[in-house]
Amino acid sequence: MSAEKAPDTYGITAPYGDELNDDVTRWDRAGEFPHDKWKPLQRSGLFTLPFAPEYGGAGRTLTETMAALEGLGHTSRDAGLNFSASTQIVSVGIPLQAFGSEDLRGRYLPRVTSGEVITAHAITEPGHGSDVMNIRTTAVRDGDEYVLNGGKMFITNAPVAGLFLLYVRTGKPGAFGLSTFLAERDTPGLTVGEPLETMGLRTSPISEVTLEDVRLPVGNRLGSEGAGFLIMDYVMKREVLFSFAVNLGEMTHRLKRVVEHATTRQQFGSAIGKNQAVAHKIADMRIAVETARKWLYDTGLKVEQGKDASLDVAATKIVVSEANQLTAQHAIQIFGARGYLTDTGIERELRNATAGSIYSGTNEIQRNCIAALMGL
Repeated sequence: MSAEKAPDTYGITAPYGDELNDDVTRWDRAGEFPHDKWKPLQRSGLFTLPFAPEYGGAGRTLTETMAALEGLGHTSRDAGLNFSASTQIVSVGIPLQAFGSEDLRGRYLPRVTSGEVITAHAITEPGHGSDVMNIRTTAVRDGDEYVLNGGKMFITNAPVAGLFLLYVRTGKPGAFGLSTFLAERDTPGLTVGEPLETMGLRTSPISEVTLEDVRLPVGNRLGSEGAGFLIMDYVMKREVLFSFAVNLGEMTHRLKRVVEHATTRQQFGSAIGKNQAVAHKIADMRIAVETARKWLYDTGLKVEQGKDASLDVAATKIVVSEANQLTAQHAIQIFGARGYLTDTGIERELRNATAGSIYSGTNEIQRNCIAALMGL
């Protein structure tokens, strides 16, 4: 599905463009989360899309939600805010709706879909990034509670989040030893560290999360004990599709801006786009954007239909993240010295794009997964 086939979701954030794009450079330099910009996202209804109406949701499909996030990427130049918004939808709300008890869904989903509470999921640890099978944070059963101890690292939205989904070990190393728990920010023993300084996506705050004898009721567990890896796999497929749909929108806007510059910027008596070297870079950008679009929506449709899409998701993540980096590099080169200036925003887009080959499982890990699925 392309954005053109879902215009009612694609354009829901467009009316709020002026608010979302206010002082983007200043916010990026400050490296702070722009709380006031969260409000127009709430008003747009973005956070409601993939959730059931009984919880304040709009009941839209996965690919319709992707189209809305693509539209956000096209509208908003604040890639950090865009990333935090995507994380808001997928980190807690998606697994809570699919695996949470009716009590948990009733208590928390309306607050997630309204954007009243910002959410985060805590997977990565100081010694374990993509190596999720060996997560060391533990949850030990003690009567009607679990006691959690350990630490998480590089957690998106953590400095501003009020609700966390914690991935912890309840059994032996391996796929069936992980479980997930919901925890509110003010839970005794849960400590959120100071925001970490980052190269890009600077308005999307990240930090450490420490758990020291955190007691959570059994009822805060999502799914059965040992279902954590199943839940993580379900979530990560959607995290890739949602966050990189945003990147597709950002790339589309970037391409439009480059074409406009190449047709109006004059050198040696003609538009620079008439120079074959420049034109070829723009052609490569268009190929990258359309290839990313095809992989995203074809894979999204497979996931939506319940088909096996493990290889497709890994390939999509690689294709889109590397297309984002390539198009950002080409944009800087085509804009020349202006692209190198911070005020034009082009250099910021390259800094933001760099993160895409790292988060949601590094591209090296994704290639390993593809090779393994091919029997290598």
